Amino acid sequence: MTYSIGIDSGSTATKGILLADGVITRRFLVPTPFRPATAITEAWETLREGLETTPFLTLTGYGRQLVDFADKQVTEISCHGLGARFLAPATRAVIDIGGQDSKVIQLDDDGNLCDFLMNDKCAAGTGRFLEVISRTLGTSVEQLDSITENVTPHAITSMCTVFAESEVISLRSAGVAPEAILAGVINAMARRSANFIARLSCEAPILFTGGVSHCQTFARMLESHLGMPVNTHPDAQFAGAIGAAVIGQRVRTRR
Repeated sequence: MTYSIGIDSGSTATKGILLADGVITRRFLVPTPFRPATAITEAWETLREGLETTPFLTLTGYGRQLVDFADKQVTEISCHGLGARFLAPATRAVIDIGGQDSKVIQLDDDGNLCDFLMNDKCAAGTGRFLEVISRTLGTSVEQLDSITENVTPHAITSMCTVFAESEVISLRSAGVAPEAILAGVINAMARRSANFIARLSCEAPILFTGGVSHCQTFARMLESHLGMPVNTHPDAQFAGAIGAAVIGQRVRTRR
């Protein structure tokens, strides 16, 4: 049995995957703590527990250089592309929206990286932005789908986290329903993401990954703005870790 572990040390969540002969057999997910290396170590120890051989370990994400026991370190762009193709082999483009950044990855017919764009300078349009607005309205990201189902979005003019939070408070004071505000925020984020994707002239199929991909309201609105299908997957948040594990599997198999 060939084992490979991929760990994606993200800004808000640490994800880990164990592949056994190319099949996902274990998953690991925790919020990234103040010291990210502790979560990486926990993921490594948890995922390899009880295995008869030591797995190949590949790290990706913001914290990939924080520990010295990895066999390989790879950028998240490469890993997300590979992870997306693992989950949905026909994927030609990936839109990944995580806690602190968003990225669009364009792939060719064979799954090779063609081009990418990354936004890590502004929190607008990220999971952090959605979290701040949700908290301002007294709810959580996990409840967004149930709250915004079949709700007409209210127009949101600001996509700066600071100004948007002020706008949301003003709208609430003016009597606008919180569910309409939340739907409006998601719609504004989806429109911004669609414009981001359009800059690369991406083709379908598109896979939506990252923590925000769990929000089906966002996925539907993104589809509407793009005018093409946007696929999701139960393991979409693990795409980076999966891609890292795939790289390790290939290295181990070649030996």
